[in-house]
Amino acid sequence: MSLLIATQGNQSSTIPALLAATLVNETLGKDAITVKFEDVETLKKGDKTATAKLVLGAGSPVFGDLQTVEKIAEAHPDALVGTQQKLVRNDLSLSEKEWAERAQALSSPDFKSIEGLLSQLDSHLTLRTYIVGYTLTMADIMVWGVLRGNRAAHAYIKKAHLVNLSRWFRYIEEANLWIPKAVESLSLQVREKKTAKSKEGASYDIALPDIEKGVVTRFPPEPSGYLHIGHAKAALLNDYFAHEKYKGTLLLRFDDTNPSKEKEEFQDAIIEDLALLGIKPDKTSYTSDYFDDLYGFCVQMIKEGNAYADDTDQATMRDERMKGIASKCRDRTVDMNLAVFEEMKKGTEKGTKSCIRAKISVDNPNKAMRDPVIYRCNPVPHHRLGNKWNIYPTYDFCCPVVDSIEGVTHALRTNEYRDRNPQYEWMLEALGLRKVHIWDFARMNFIRTLLSKRKLTKFVDQGVVWGWDDPRFPTVRGIRRRGMTVGALREFILKQGPSRNIVNLDWTLIWATNKKYIDPIAPRYTAVLKEDTVTATVKGALAKPYTEDRPRHVKNADLGTKKVAYSSTILVDQEDAKTFKEGEEITLMAWGNAIVRKISTSGSTITGLELELHLQGDVKKTEKKITWLSSEGQTLVPVELVDFDHLITKDKIEEDDNVDDFLNPKTEFRSEAWADGNVAGLKVGDIIQFERKGYFRLDRPYAEGKPAVFFNIPTGKTGK
Repeated sequence: MSLLIATQGNQSSTIPALLAATLVNETLGKDAITVKFEDVETLKKGDKTATAKLVLGAGSPVFGDLQTVEKIAEAHPDALVGTQQKLVRNDLSLSEKEWAERAQALSSPDFKSIEGLLSQLDSHLTLRTYIVGYTLTMADIMVWGVLRGNRAAHAYIKKAHLVNLSRWFRYIEEANLWIPKAVESLSLQVREKKTAKSKEGASYDIALPDIEKGVVTRFPPEPSGYLHIGHAKAALLNDYFAHEKYKGTLLLRFDDTNPSKEKEEFQDAIIEDLALLGIKPDKTSYTSDYFDDLYGFCVQMIKEGNAYADDTDQATMRDERMKGIASKCRDRTVDMNLAVFEEMKKGTEKGTKSCIRAKISVDNPNKAMRDPVIYRCNPVPHHRLGNKWNIYPTYDFCCPVVDSIEGVTHALRTNEYRDRNPQYEWMLEALGLRKVHIWDFARMNFIRTLLSKRKLTKFVDQGVVWGWDDPRFPTVRGIRRRGMTVGALREFILKQGPSRNIVNLDWTLIWATNKKYIDPIAPRYTAVLKEDTVTATVKGALAKPYTEDRPRHVKNADLGTKKVAYSSTILVDQEDAKTFKEGEEITLMAWGNAIVRKISTSGSTITGLELELHLQGDVKKTEKKITWLSSEGQTLVPVELVDFDHLITKDKIEEDDNVDDFLNPKTEFRSEAWADGNVAGLKVGDIIQFERKGYFRLDRPYAEGKPAVFFNIPTGKTGK
């Protein structure tokens, strides 16, 4: 028997099938089922929607994780695991089947769409050891397997303190050690296959030195905002080199050294977004964990003559550094410098006017080497430590020091820090700390896009956007809200690789990648614009309205069916009606051909149509194929279709540009429409296609008196 796993889409969706296969192999021997991995694109036509494919001898293939598990059950009804517990059998019980189906829903990487299910599961497990009955069943295995592969679920479980679910998850893992071991092995194969494909065209052979001693990378975000697409590149590359290329260690360290800007909200959001991207650091720490050490190192630098206290005002200091002029404080005595540092530590008036600078150079051609500030006085409560400290180390000082302390072997960071690399090395040498190798790669820039956290914060504070998750924002949450999938985001970023070539990318490239992910799985629905909607009477239609079950996606039967209403009165778009000619044969999609018998007008506006069905007509021969909605036999759903443009009008904002001069005056475009009745059941985050109008993500579901709100998802054609 051969089990073929197609690796497109969410990795966690393959976990239940892998578990079922492993379950049988553990019992009947390793050759019971052969697991193979293949890209969805390479599967023959008709197989492209599969996440798992089971081939039984010469029989027809079976698609989908739940079906796969059931077929394995049929093929091996006597498989036993543990203490004579029959886990795989001819028929899954109804309760097991129900939870197996819920497991599929829990595979979503969007924690907002699964939080309700997770809370229900937590309540269900209040007084239960197992999901179904009193022994381990396929329900436990499948739900555990899906949660094991879903980082977003882990983040929500922790955030919401779902103690019953956490207890159950740990128990299943600890009491059945073969399960996590099997999943780790098989998931690694899936991940390696996906990564190999996603890196197509990028070179990762950058010859990092000393890799034989082990590789430890780090991602050190400042919790002063939400992750944007540039941060995502840094995080994914560090994750790739640590976990996949060198089987090393990835550290997540929050650079929380500026209490004026940092919040726990941003910290939690970063953790959730990394989980969403499938990044699982081996350790999470905070620069503030090392404040005592950093204070000691600063004192050491002062005593050894490598740092001094400076009370020069900021404007003068900046001017002196630009001109290569030494500060009047540069030759202070060690005792005087230590005394000022103590005033800074106490947060006195004198202390707040001073800083500590590294004594490197006055006139080095590299301005980053001109006595950079390494400590500032800022008597503001820290979001983790409260009022413990009035002084905080700068990134330039603490980054190399903590990298060395934490065992980082390779600091991989964007080349905007290239001028600071000599400074980084100087700090470690001055303090006698272990050296760290540096590799810088190009920052990911997009045309007409700001990635400066300071400028993005300004947009949020001034109300230019709705918030950090605004669909016009380049944050991970913003582009996800616009309709970007995690799979497309990962693939696109990894394809860029660790190249040092600086380029301004066009958004059309990443949205075109996203289309490959959503097109096979986006259900199709119909919408007609309200403005100047044309009512058409259809001769030959049945007198009484009726409905038929039609596929949600003609090329993906796994998406199920929808109700399509038919009647003698339908609505069509004004734009379509204006193209018709009397006597012309057109195609009503999902119905058949019709002949335009009469067109009523008022000025340049079409006010009515008379159509006559001609179902024996050949749909392949008509030029115009239009969408339509029956105004009878269903309750039409009011919707708003929202499209967006770039926030700024200039492809690249220069340092001396005033961003306000290039703000796009209109970036939001809304259209009211009617949608078919099936749309009423959609949930926030659902991605669909309104046929002939584009792909959309549901941002607000329909409620009585409030239309559903859909955001248009670019496809790479318009550049928006």
